[in-house]
Amino acid sequence: MDYPNIQLTLEDNIVLRINDLSVSRAGKTVLRDVNLTVQDGEFVGIVGPNGSGKSTLLLTILGILRPQSGNIRIYGNSPTSVELYEKIGFVSQTAANLPNQIRITVRELVELGTVKLSNLLFDFNKQRKNELVDNAIKIVGLEDVQSVNIGQLSGGQRQRAVIARALASEAELILLDEPLVGIDNKTRNELLKLLD
Repeated sequence: MDYPNIQLTLEDNIVLRINDLSVSRAGKTVLRDVNLTVQDGEFVGIVGPNGSGKSTLLLTILGILRPQSGNIRIYGNSPTSVELYEKIGFVSQTAANLPNQIRITVRELVELGTVKLSNLLFDFNKQRKNELVDNAIKIVGLEDVQSVNIGQLSGGQRQRAVIARALASEAELILLDEPLVGIDNKTRNELLKLLD
């Protein structure tokens, strides 16, 4: 099966538009009347206490949860639209919580970001794949540990590795759920600089 190379369009430079969004979970309204606009090139952080709906918002943007009311448009399309296929990268808040005994290197983990349905069944240009992986590892500053098993890394290094995996996917929009949880202030500042 051959997937078309779909070009996404920006309406007034807007990547994400949320209008009057309300979401319920287990019969309880978690989000009510949320409005948000994110333009191309913006770096947006959503801050709030535990249980305030940050993860619910991200899961709804991804199309995993359905809104009770309101709507979401990503590049002018609904979150479940085929036009968005492979265009969104996501790093969950538990992505870096891999078991210590896991036998996967940083490089192998980042390579997983290049695996897509569109190239899974066909030969993927190895040189292009290596370039994507090398670049992502360089951006997050893990060149020195790219051959090390994930289980041997610090929490901050693991977090940078899963962010590198998202970068290697070439997603046009990357959503990170609590990327700074459980890491020290020095690493937190480094990650904020990296994300910026």
